Order: sequence, then C-alpha cells, then structure tokens
Amino acid sequence: MSSVFVTRIIYQGPQPPILPFFKPVDYVEVLAQIHEELESCPPQQRSNLYLLQFQVFRGLGETKLMRRSLRSAWQRASSVHEKLVFGSWLKYEKRGEELISDLLTTCGKCAEEFGPIDIASQFPIDINVTSHESMSMSGNQISSNVIFRIGKEKIICDRRKISALSAPFYAMLNGCFTESFCEDINLSENNISPSGMRAISKFSETGNLNEVPPNLLLEILVFANKFCCERLKDACDRKLASLVSSREDAVELMEYATEESCPVLAASCLQIFLHELPDCLNDERVVEIFRNCNRQQRLIMVGQASFSLYCLLSEVAMKIDPQSDKTSCFLERLIETAENDRQRLLAFHQLGCVRLFRKEYDEAEQLFEVAISLGHVYSAAGLARIGYIKGHKLWAYEKLSSVISSVAPLGWMYQERSMYCEGDKRWEDLEKATKLDPTLTYPYMYRAASQMKEHNAQAALAEINRILGFKLALECLELRFCFYLALEDYQAALCDVQAILTLSPNYRMFDGRVAASQLRTLVHEHVENWTTADCWLQLYDRWSSVDDIGSLSVIYQMLESDAAKGVLYFRQSLLLIRLNCPEAAMRSLQLARQHASSDHERLVYEGWILYDTGHYEEGLQKAEESIKIKRSFEAFFLKAYALADSSLDPSCFSTVISLLEDALKCPSDRLRKGQALNNLGSVYVDCRKLDLAADCYINALKIRHTRAHQGLARVHFLRNDKVAAYEEMTRLIEKARNNASAYEKRSEYCDRELTKADLEMVTRLDPLRVYPYKYRAAVLMDSHKEKEAIAELSRAVAFKADLHLLHLRAAFHEYIGDVFGALRDCRAALSVDPNHQEMLELHSRVNSHEP
Repeated sequence: MSSVFVTRIIYQGPQPPILPFFKPVDYVEVLAQIHEELESCPPQQRSNLYLLQFQVFRGLGETKLMRRSLRSAWQRASSVHEKLVFGSWLKYEKRGEELISDLLTTCGKCAEEFGPIDIASQFPIDINVTSHESMSMSGNQISSNVIFRIGKEKIICDRRKISALSAPFYAMLNGCFTESFCEDINLSENNISPSGMRAISKFSETGNLNEVPPNLLLEILVFANKFCCERLKDACDRKLASLVSSREDAVELMEYATEESCPVLAASCLQIFLHELPDCLNDERVVEIFRNCNRQQRLIMVGQASFSLYCLLSEVAMKIDPQSDKTSCFLERLIETAENDRQRLLAFHQLGCVRLFRKEYDEAEQLFEVAISLGHVYSAAGLARIGYIKGHKLWAYEKLSSVISSVAPLGWMYQERSMYCEGDKRWEDLEKATKLDPTLTYPYMYRAASQMKEHNAQAALAEINRILGFKLALECLELRFCFYLALEDYQAALCDVQAILTLSPNYRMFDGRVAASQLRTLVHEHVENWTTADCWLQLYDRWSSVDDIGSLSVIYQMLESDAAKGVLYFRQSLLLIRLNCPEAAMRSLQLARQHASSDHERLVYEGWILYDTGHYEEGLQKAEESIKIKRSFEAFFLKAYALADSSLDPSCFSTVISLLEDALKCPSDRLRKGQALNNLGSVYVDCRKLDLAADCYINALKIRHTRAHQGLARVHFLRNDKVAAYEEMTRLIEKARNNASAYEKRSEYCDRELTKADLEMVTRLDPLRVYPYKYRAAVLMDSHKEKEAIAELSRAVAFKADLHLLHLRAAFHEYIGDVFGALRDCRAALSVDPNHQEMLELHSRVNSHEP
C-alpha cells in the first residue's frame, strides 16, 4: 500500500454525517415534557410517548435507555398491534441473544419473551349484529327449509338458521322479496361453490367451520362479506388466522385480509413479517405490501399503530441500506402516518437525511426546511450541508451562526460550522465543539490529521489518543492505524487493526473500500511473528500496564494459534467489558462457550453470560453445577462474584472469602490470580480486616496486577495515612496506560487544591466520568456560587443523560427556589430511571411546591 494513498486518506477523511436522529436543543426539557404527559395521558397514548422517549435516547446514543423505553412501550401497549410492533422491535434489538433465553430455560426460569402471541385471543368476539333468529316470519306459511341451487347442485338449508346469518339473508328469506316465497333459490351468480354453500349451511347450524380447507375458507370469506354475514366472516377471519405459519402464507393471505377487512388475519400475517425482521425486508413481496397499502388497508393491518410500524420498518431498512428505495418509501409512509408535530419533525428529518445520502439535494432541502419549521433545529445542519455542496459556503456558515446565536449552543453546531470556514476560525469552532461535547469524534480526527499534515506526528497521535482514552470509536482507531502506516510503525498499526477486528469482524476501512481483515494480512507481513511464549509475555506486559487495546490485539493474535480458544475468548470478553463494549463482550463470551474444552468450562462461560446480563442467581447456579463436575479457579471465582451481587446479606462475606480462597488453591495463570487476590482484598476491606487486605494487595502486586495499588491505597487511607495512600495511587498513575480512574481515586487522598487539579485531569482524560463535575459543583455551592454550581453540572448534562447529575442539579434548583427548574430535572431524571427512590421523593416534594 503506497504511502501516498495512506496520506491522502488521512487528510481527506470523511465529513461527519448528518445523523437521522431526533436531536432536540434541550433534551432535558423534552424528556421532562414526556414524563409529565405520561402522568396524565390516556392509556392509549402512552406507547407513542415511550417511542418518542426512545428517539430522544437514540439521539443521545444511550443504548440501554433506548431498550428500556421500547420495553415500556411494549408493556403499556393498549392494542394487539402495538404489542406486535414493540415486541418485534425488542426482538430485533436483541437478535443474537437467543442463547440467554435458552440458558435461563436450563435454569428453570422463563425469560421475558417477545415471541409469537395468540392473535385471535387479543380480538374479543363482539359482533354487533341484530339477531334475526327470533324475529317473526311475517306470517308467511313457508317451508322451514330452503334449497339453494348452484349450477346443477342443490343445497338444502334451514331457512331460519340461514336467515339469522345476516340482515340481507333475513330480508331475502322473510321479507317482501320474491325469494321469500320460494323454496328453491338460484345462487349460481354469487361466486360460491356447492361445497362452500354446504359449509355455510353447516356453520348456520353449528357455529363453527371445523375441517373446512383454506381455499374454501377464502371463498366463504368473500361471500360472507358480500352478504354482510358478520359472524361467518369473523369465524373465517379467525380460522384463516390460525393457519398462517409461514411468510408464504402471510404474503398470500394479507391481500385477502386487507381487501375483505379481516383484522385478525391481517394481524397474524403482520406478526409473521415482523418476527422475521430484518430478513423479510429482502423479500420484495413483503416490501410491496408495506409500500402500497393505503390508509384503510393500514387501519385493518395495524390499527392505530401505523406510525410505530413505519418507525420500526424505517429503522431496520436504514441499517440494511440507508440509500435504498424501500428506506425512502417507508419514511414517506412515516410522514403520512404522523399524528402530531413531534412525530412529523422526526419523519421529515429522517427522510431529509436519506435524500441527502442519495444526493437528491433539492428534495432533501425541502424536507429539512419543513423539519425546522416544526421545531427541529438540528435539521439546520442538513440545510447548511446542502448549501455547501451547492457552492454556497458563506450561506452555510451564516446559517449555522444564526442557529448558534438564537439558542443555547451545542457542540454539533460548532462542529458543523467549522466545515464552512478556514484557518484559525475553523480551529476555534472545533475547540468549542469539543468543550461543549467532548464525545464528538470529528474534531479530534480533524485536529490530529492537520497535525500529521504538518509532520507533527507526536501531536497527531496525542490528539487521537485523547478520545481513544475514553471512547473506543472505530473511526478513530482507523485513523490512528493510518498514522502508524504513514510512520511505517507496522507493529502499532497491526495492534490497532486487530483491535478493530475484535470489535467488528466485518469492518471495512477507507470509506468501505477495503476489508480490515485484508489490511491486517498486508501489515502482518511486515511484523515479526511471535511464538506462543512471546504472546503470553506481551499479554502480561500490556495487562499489567492497563493497556486494554494492546491486550485485545495480543489475544486476537493468540486466537490464530492452536491455543485453548475458550480461555482466550473469555479474557477478550473481560477486556471488552472494561472498554465499555458490551455487545462485543457478549459475542466473545458466546464464542468462549462455543470453544469450551469441557463441560465444566462451558458451564462457567454460561454462568458469566447470565451474570453479565443481570441474572446473578442463575449465574450462581451454573457455577455450582461446574464445581460439582470439577473444582476450578474460574468456577469458584464466578460463584464468589455472583454470590456477592445476588445477596444483600453482609454475612455472605465469609462465604465469598472462602470461595476466593478456594479459587486461589486451584491452578490458574498469574493474570487471573492477581484479579482474585485483588477481589479478596476488597472483601477483607469491607470486613475491616485491613492487615489481611494489605497482604492480598501486596501479593497481587508481586505478580504484576497493577490495579492492586488502588486497593492498597484504600487500606492506607483507612489506617489514617493519607500520604501513603496518595503515593500508592501515584505509583498506579505512573504504571497505567489508561489512568483517568486512578487520578479520580487519588483525588480523595489530598487537600482541596490537589484534589481540584486531579479532577481536572480526570475530566481531560475522560470527560464522561461524572464524579468530577459533582465535586466541583458541590465546592461551588459551599462557596455560595449557586449559578456557577448549576452551570458546572449543566456542562456535563448537555452531552450525558446521567441520573446523578440531574438529581444533584434538581436539588440545587430546589435550594435556590427555582421550582420549575427542579421539577424539569426531576422529571427528566425519572425518564432515565423511573424507579429511583431518592428521585421519586425529591419529585414528590418539589411537585407539592409547584404553583
């Protein structure tokens, strides 16, 4: 790969995308409004409010909170259609996690399922049709039977029973029509076969359609609709619905369901489609059903949940291909089905983004303008980008400047404006963007690439390492990989590409042009091969220096050998959890289980899978099953972990200690023994057995478990030796590659000025850590600087929806008498965690003061 190509990639990096998300200027205000509406709205409106809440959290990148909002929408569904849509959405979000449900089943526990539901039972039988059976026969002396002639065949029916099927039949057989006086009536021109009429006759007598084949049911359904036989139609609807078992069935029957107005059948077909997402959207027949249905057909198919349905379909289609025709079509339907301005602004903005991706600039411009008129300020970024593409750079700059001057500015505003200016102005805007929202990756990437262009490699690496220190963004790892290639540091480049492949095995680099796996192969040719012993030495070095990305890379390389893969995938999962990559961690754990070399090892990995998904008791059960087969380090270690988290009883400390001691007696490597010693030390500290705790930490440090410095510092502090505690944490800071948490902990062992300096360093290294903002705000409150204290919290709240920050800011607002501010923060915090007891109490107290 030529250095010219690499250099061009570095300096012509992609612009930040205009995201198809709902990004309100003040998300706290929107969350508070949603919570307030949820307290008083009718039940049928709740699911849509939770869907809006989901969209807010999606714009903030809060995956766990997004899922919780979806679950709330599903739990509060007021119709079978909402239950179908949100249940399917949750199933789609949790795809790949089927193993967890299976494991829970083996533990005798039923997981919360989003599988198929009995549609018919969700539609009560409530046919509001006048019974004609008891009406008089108008005094006519007519035979009790009637013969319906169809072609050459005659079907004898009970006149009274047939009359009871519908008003038209009653009028025909008992009214003033000629047929009322006939015993033989020709029905040959009504598209019903003799077999169909016999089945109808039997239904009139028995009330059921047992043993009627599907093709005949369809014939009877059309006939029932024509003659307004509501009970017969409902029976056909339900019977056909019970026969839908495949996508083929659903495709074939959905047309009948919508044309003949059969809600049970339509919902059953819809369920099949939605439970096969995303695969069913690769079936053009399914796409056409969703694309072409009109308002009335949608009402039959999905009731009042049309907007939710097209939200889901649009979401899935965008992930498959945001530029596809079906994505555009679903978003057009989303606009059609929107019921209020908040729904409309989201739909217009999303379609605007898709039109922009497709380079349909005029259409995108119109859509963004509508979204802005409805109140979505973020759509101005889309308008500015289109203006820039059309050659109106100054106009784009002025558009963003107008936005910045009209509302409380956010990081994305300065990031976007930076692209429409040059030199110092651009750098100033990017610095402001980072200050307002340090999670935005583009400013770091631009600054780093610019410094590389100026041949200042060390500054470029330092800049990109700033964000990689707290946010493992693939695009940033890719840029650093490019830097290392340009510098011909192939070992470092190999490290980064292997970390990328660990996080995303199918990742494509250089704007999707080259598979990362291919680049890894090319780079590996320039690096000396390591033996298994070399790999273990490298892993120890990186693990002890708390270089998690480096450790990931070594494990990736080790997995290519014939080593025990289960153990390696397990270690990989531990690193990914530390790096806050839960999805990749779960994938590694599942691979560990798949490659387990024995039953007792497999049970341990199953236990960790359950533990990491919050099923502590079931994780404990798996550990116990493993120990019964073989006493092993990992089984005892898992049991100790799971027991500590599943029991609130302090008396379990002694059991946890015993389990960790048992673990340490079993064979294992130093990496894991160091972790066990560290954990044992923590339990001893909780029990105030400080000498035993110190011994554990010292022994852990002897085998290079660097994090044990933090535990030993805590022991010194509890012995009233703050100086020794401070020095111990300083040793950790000197050794650890990623040391934001070490600075934060050291801040507890020094005077106020040094504490302030350490916490400023924490915020510089990891702006997502909450404690420094809370500490600085509390100090300002102590100094009676209430406005500054609230501003300090607001600084972090702007880019992080954190319960504790909102809770503290609400308390500060209450203290200064700002009831509305306090109430807003309380409500937003309860959107983040509806069951937080202290928050509920504060909300109740503040609410009682509202005028």
